[in-house]
Amino acid sequence: MAGPVQSIERAAAILRLLAGGPRRLGLGEVAASLGLAKGTAHGILRTLQHVDFVEQDAATGKYQLGAALLHLGTSYLDVNELRSRSINWADALAARSGESVRLGTPLEGRVLVVHHVFRPDDTLQSLEVGSLLPLHASSLGKVLLAFGAAPLDEALEPAPEAYTRHTLVTRAQLTRALADVRENGWAAEVQEMDMGEAGVAMPIRGHGGLVVGAIGLSGAVERICDGQGRPRPELVTLLRDAARAISRDLGAARW
Repeated sequence: MAGPVQSIERAAAILRLLAGGPRRLGLGEVAASLGLAKGTAHGILRTLQHVDFVEQDAATGKYQLGAALLHLGTSYLDVNELRSRSINWADALAARSGESVRLGTPLEGRVLVVHHVFRPDDTLQSLEVGSLLPLHASSLGKVLLAFGAAPLDEALEPAPEAYTRHTLVTRAQLTRALADVRENGWAAEVQEMDMGEAGVAMPIRGHGGLVVGAIGLSGAVERICDGQGRPRPELVTLLRDAARAISRDLGAARW
């Protein structure tokens, strides 16, 4: 049996590097991060750019993932069972709550958004399908951590980023918060990723009751939370009903 093809392994490493960072990377950064000669990295990047898997910013010369690769990812998500079983329930939840709905699963120490329903109003919104959220600073991520779908060490290594002054960045803070999630059955984020924004999420379970994902509502703090900074009970009830319905469709027993 033939062994692995080195050039493909290197191309995959470059794509993973670009996918894992919050910003565009220059040729030197890519080469240094992967221990490649600049000429080798440049040749691979040019090939990936030719097939639209990578794009180069005309102003800075730096690279990011391309539209063709993102389209392939969306095609995969379309056949993902969690997403296909959740679409109707998520759409109904957005209509009833008046808020944005996201579904997420764990992926390499982050939360991958596999479905996103816009808030049902006329405000400008951006589609978040395919985006990666931090485990420690998102309600979806806290659910996955609390119920064992993602290990806590993935949220702590490397050191968690403090997006705002409210972000939980220590093991002690996260451990306490995750205990509350398990007790309440839901997780909240209140201005932990973005000031003025809040979210609440609940687990989605599959066969055997294992948590396979999370569903959440997000929006302005004053709409999501009451005067004490806790998620509004009526939103929690709507979210719980949707999470249970999706879980039943995925084969989970009643819970």
